[in-house]
Amino acid sequence: MRGEEGRFQYTIKDVKITELNLTSDLRFQPDVGLLFEVQNSSITLNFQRRILYWLFYDEGAINASAEGVDIFTVLHLNKDKEGRLKISNVDCNASIAKMRARFSGTLGRVYDFIGAFLTTGMRFVLNKQICPALNHAALVLVNQLLETIPVRAEVDNYVGIDYSLLNDPVVTETSLDMDFRGMFYDLKNENETLVNYAVNPIVREYDRMIYLALSEFFFDSGLFSYFKGGLFQINYCSTHFRSMSQQPSILCVCLSKQNPALIEHPLSLELEVTSPPRSTIKTSGASVAVKCNVKVLVLPPGKPAVQLSSMTMEGKFNAKVSMKGKRLAIHLDLRRFKIFSNQSALESLALIPLQGPLKTMLQISVVPLINNYTKRGVQIPLPDGLDFIEEVVEYHNGYIIVGANLHFRTGLREIIERNCPGNGLKAITPPIRSLEKVAV
Repeated sequence: MRGEEGRFQYTIKDVKITELNLTSDLRFQPDVGLLFEVQNSSITLNFQRRILYWLFYDEGAINASAEGVDIFTVLHLNKDKEGRLKISNVDCNASIAKMRARFSGTLGRVYDFIGAFLTTGMRFVLNKQICPALNHAALVLVNQLLETIPVRAEVDNYVGIDYSLLNDPVVTETSLDMDFRGMFYDLKNENETLVNYAVNPIVREYDRMIYLALSEFFFDSGLFSYFKGGLFQINYCSTHFRSMSQQPSILCVCLSKQNPALIEHPLSLELEVTSPPRSTIKTSGASVAVKCNVKVLVLPPGKPAVQLSSMTMEGKFNAKVSMKGKRLAIHLDLRRFKIFSNQSALESLALIPLQGPLKTMLQISVVPLINNYTKRGVQIPLPDGLDFIEEVVEYHNGYIIVGANLHFRTGLREIIERNCPGNGLKAITPPIRSLEKVAV
C-alpha cells in the first residue's frame, strides 16, 4: 500500500498475520448448507513501513491489531454432475470495527500521530481481502479436496462401487443428510445391476459426528456382482477325504463298492454357487444365505477326474461388520449347514453323516479363504487425510448403522497442498489455518 498525506509519503509491505483469536461457530443452515460465523474476534498483524517526512526518512516494523472482527459466511452445498458433493456458492460478509498500531524504530513515537491514518487504510484493505480469501478457500481449495472422494471406483479385479449422490444434500438445523447410491457393479457388465427393494434406513442417533447407514441392498449388490463376475467357484483338493472325519465316509464307502481302487486316490470338491447369495439384517445381527452345487471328484494320477457324486449345499453365515479408518470390512462365520442329493431321497439320507466332515472342511479351509479376502474391506467415501474413529456398529431390521467421529490424520493445509499443488495457498494461509479445527 502506497500513498501520501501532505508532507508524508509512506509505503507498507510484507503484511503478515501473526495471530488469530477467533470466536467461531460452524452450524447447519436449513435448506442451504453450512454457516461459518466469526464474532467479535481479533487479528494481530505485522508489516514493514517506509516513511518520508520532509527530509527525514525512516523505516521499521509496525505491530497492529484488528479488533471487532466479524465474518458471516454461508456455503451452499449441492451435487455436481458426477454425483459428488460440491460447494456451489459462497455468501460472505466481513467487517473490522477498529485497528490499533504500535510503531518501532528511531522515530516510532514521532509517527504515532499518523497511526490512525495508516490503520484506517489497513482496515479498508483487510475488509476487502477476507471474503475473497474465504471464497477462494471454499470454491477452489475445499472443492478440490472434495474431488478426492471416490464416487465410482474399482474395488478389485471383479467389481466396482458407485458412491454417487442421488440428489442434493438435505440440510436441517441438526444434520446434513446425503443419499448415496451405495451399489456394487460387475466390471465386465456395469449395466447389469440389482433392483433395490431394501428398507430405507432411518437415522435417529446424534451421539457421533457422522452416521453411515447401509441397507441390505448395499451388501446384496456386492454379492450379486461377485456372483456375476464368476468369483463364487472354489476347488478344494484333499489328500484323503477320510482325514476330515474319524469315521470312514459313508459316501466313499458306498462308491468304493463300485470301484474300490478309487477311494485310495486324492479327492477334489468343486463348490459352485448357483444363485446370488442374499443378506439378511436384523436387530440380532446380519447373516448371508448361500446355495451351491458340490461335486465330489476323484483324481487318479495321470487320468481324467472321475465324478463320484453331486449334491446341493445350503449354508448360512453370520456376518460381523466392522469399520477401521475409512474401510468397511466383514468377517464371516459358518452358522448353519446342510447337504442333500440331487438324485434321490435315499442318497440324501446317506449324505447325513457327511455333513459334519464337510462343515469342518469348510470352516478350516473355505471360510478362512473368504475372510482373508473380505478383511481388506471396501473404502467409504471420505476425503484424503480424514478417517473414522470411535466407531460403533448398530443392527436394525433391514439395515446397519455405523456411527463414528471424524479425525484429520493430517492437517487440512497439508492435505490441500498435497492434492492441489500450486493453488496459491500461501496467500490465504491464515483463513485456512483458522478453519482447521472447525472444518469437521
